[in-house]
Amino acid sequence: MRRRSLLIAVPAGLVTLAGCGDDDKSDTAKSSSSPSPSASASAPPPPKIVDGPLPAITAGTKFGEKPTVAKGSGDPSKDLAVKTVIAGGGKTVAENDYIQANYLGQVWSTAKVFDNSYDRKTPLVIQLAQGGIIDGWRYGLVGKKAGSRVEMSVPPTWGYGTQGNAQAGIKGTDTLVFVVDIENTFNSKSSAKGKDVPQSDAALPKAGTNTDGKAPSIDVPKADAPTKLVAEYVIEGDGETVAADSSVLVQYKGVLWDGGKEFDSTYSRGQLTSFSLQQVVKGWAQGLTGKKVGSRVLIVIPPKLGYGDKPPAGSGIKKDSTLVFSVDILAKM
Repeated sequence: MRRRSLLIAVPAGLVTLAGCGDDDKSDTAKSSSSPSPSASASAPPPPKIVDGPLPAITAGTKFGEKPTVAKGSGDPSKDLAVKTVIAGGGKTVAENDYIQANYLGQVWSTAKVFDNSYDRKTPLVIQLAQGGIIDGWRYGLVGKKAGSRVEMSVPPTWGYGTQGNAQAGIKGTDTLVFVVDIENTFNSKSSAKGKDVPQSDAALPKAGTNTDGKAPSIDVPKADAPTKLVAEYVIEGDGETVAADSSVLVQYKGVLWDGGKEFDSTYSRGQLTSFSLQQVVKGWAQGLTGKKVGSRVLIVIPPKLGYGDKPPAGSGIKKDSTLVFSVDILAKM
């Protein structure tokens, strides 16, 4: 099983797609979250952000390289110390954005590394939201730009609190040092990025190719729905290939084949969603497997790979409905 990051502030589980998740698996997914500090009854006040002190990065000094960080010298600041070591020129990170980043975390007083993504060869994708990640990250990374390397010294108040994290070897008095390479940031205006692919089959729906963060149109033909799964590129990205057991961050819009009525959309909610392909209906899982990050994919799901005769209550989906989706694969998690 893929190891979950220790940065998560509360057991998050994997978000089940609204109207498209597999309820039978959701409890299992939640219980498999890695150990993480409990959320406090009341969040601490915002920290004062200072420039230091911060330990030296002695090796791996380039963006994307695994850093080696010296042991902290003397007492750490009781405030949140944040320094932009390398300034990037990408999009600015805002609160509640999802960021994609590599990172290394160690204890100030011992230089013991307790977690890093570089060895896993997979950057973390996580939302900078209250209760979803330790507050030191939430306050320290907002306002930074993609392409930046940021070093932070996080006191317990904005880290794991007085309870620490026993599994990671973090005591309740430990100040933590992080080096974070911000690769990308995503929000409700994020879209696919790639090459438009011709949509020439008149028997299939046509999805819009706009990449301005607004919901693409989906035009369903007045024809019989296909009986087999359709999963075609609308925009082909050039990122990693999605595997059958991947978790992904997406924008999507879903309409019914009959009548073209929208029944679900991240655009309408103004919020991205993430989920494991092992948690969603078969049509989603099969349709996104093998597709590349950065792509927009048109998926037409016949009833046998969707909800069949058991659509979710209150979804507006009738029994044996064929579903049509436009899905932007923003990141692989």
